[in-house]
Amino acid sequence: MHTFTETLRYFILLTGELIALFLLISTLVEIILMYVPKEKIRRKLSRTGIFGHVIAAGFGALTPFCACSTIPMTVGLLHAGVPFGASISFLIASPLLNPIILGMLGALVGIKAMTIYFVVAFVCSVWFGYALQKAGAQKYIRDLRLKPTSCCYCGDDASNPNRHTFTGKLKTAFIHAWGDLRPILGYLLIGVALGAGIYGYMPQELVMQAAGPDNPYAVPVAALLGIPLYIRAETAIPIGLALMEKGMGIGAVISLIIGGAGMAIPEMTLLASIFRKRLVFLIVLMIFLTAVVTGYLFNLLL
Repeated sequence: MHTFTETLRYFILLTGELIALFLLISTLVEIILMYVPKEKIRRKLSRTGIFGHVIAAGFGALTPFCACSTIPMTVGLLHAGVPFGASISFLIASPLLNPIILGMLGALVGIKAMTIYFVVAFVCSVWFGYALQKAGAQKYIRDLRLKPTSCCYCGDDASNPNRHTFTGKLKTAFIHAWGDLRPILGYLLIGVALGAGIYGYMPQELVMQAAGPDNPYAVPVAALLGIPLYIRAETAIPIGLALMEKGMGIGAVISLIIGGAGMAIPEMTLLASIFRKRLVFLIVLMIFLTAVVTGYLFNLLL
């Protein structure tokens, strides 16, 4: 009964904390995007050279995505004339550097861990986009039949009569944040429920032996496990936190989160509809390498 009570308490507290973080961070980012003109964003993203990749990765880090997802937005960038390499930098950075993930990591794991995660994932996103551009990988793009979406620019709503007042912007931003939360709330609750079960009932010795910081193979295995098990990072984070409480190395936890966020099966399936198999494989490989490098770096530094 004591274990059940602790498990239920863990579930309730973590659910409330994650929902509050999601709504707060999403609302703040929506407000920021309201003050950034869409045309200015397109111009910055269309710049050639490494700076264009940096801007694209930064835009991916800033933008929280709802049901429109990263893939249609990437197609929209390509339709708008954004260079292929910069679009890839955006494609990789967007799921890995989602402000929701960063906010959760900062609040639940620590600012130092969040900073290391951001720097490594950002550099990898910029470099991978640049490398694919130089390698001429744009030849592997299929016919772009997905329609671009303006969902992620939803803060710029001309139909909103209160759009010029801060109160109106805040209300609109919160409504959009709640709209972003609703589709993923089930995933989040599943992740918290599984994490609570791990926290309450999984033997600590088993976790330490299989995925502790002394196991050199824990990081790549965790990255691979993220592909089929976790559709969204919001699901993986509470599970990873519970495993870390049981002794799982922080590097393996971060690797699992990156694998779940960047190589989710639904996203890879959609990606295969616009890119040829070789390019999809290269993107998956790059995200996997990012997960492994970041995981080992976390084990060394933390």
